[in-house]
Amino acid sequence: MEWISDIASVVLHLDEHLVTGAEMFGPWLYVLLFAIVFCETGLVVTPFLPGDSLLFATGALISLPGSPIGLAETMVLLTIAAVGGDALNYAIGYRLGPKVFTGETWLLNKEHLNRTQRFYEKYGGKTIVLARFMPIVRTFAPFVAGIGKMRYPRFALFNVTGGIAWVCSFLLGGYLFGGIPIVKDNFHIVILAIIVLSLLPPVIEFLRARYGVRTAEATGE
Repeated sequence: MEWISDIASVVLHLDEHLVTGAEMFGPWLYVLLFAIVFCETGLVVTPFLPGDSLLFATGALISLPGSPIGLAETMVLLTIAAVGGDALNYAIGYRLGPKVFTGETWLLNKEHLNRTQRFYEKYGGKTIVLARFMPIVRTFAPFVAGIGKMRYPRFALFNVTGGIAWVCSFLLGGYLFGGIPIVKDNFHIVILAIIVLSLLPPVIEFLRARYGVRTAEATGE
């Protein structure tokens, strides 16, 4: 599908697209970045939006001379976007309740939802923090927490902690290492590595769960 290749091209060449966006939008780039991070964390229908790679590439952009956006302002703004997005996602899950798991809807990928629920059942509230560093699971974790009726003060603590850790680590990582020649010359490889490493935990967890089920069936337990 052509749209998949287009999305892959944008994600793998985020540095180039961000530089172009900075030239076009200037300080308005803040608004675009806020919207992407808020939607990726706040809407269960947009788990495909870039998160980790976007933050890293943004940090690299900020390190360039003449960047229209600053590190401190971007860090604060995107932390607000990440925390606010998760809060909205929690509220939607809280309102919709368990009907989401039993009803039929083309808007949600039920397998992603069920996988996140299994992850949540294993790690509990810590899922909100851990999921920040896992694409797809990151989008569904607050939604599942809302469905599970987690007490909001407890959720908010994990939400703020995870949001700050996620945004600051990737932004600072891009800012500190994005300008290094070997990283700059192979930026698409670095972005791909970030995506692969971010996807490993949920993939491993899924394979372990699937293998465990098959083992139990084979032994008759």
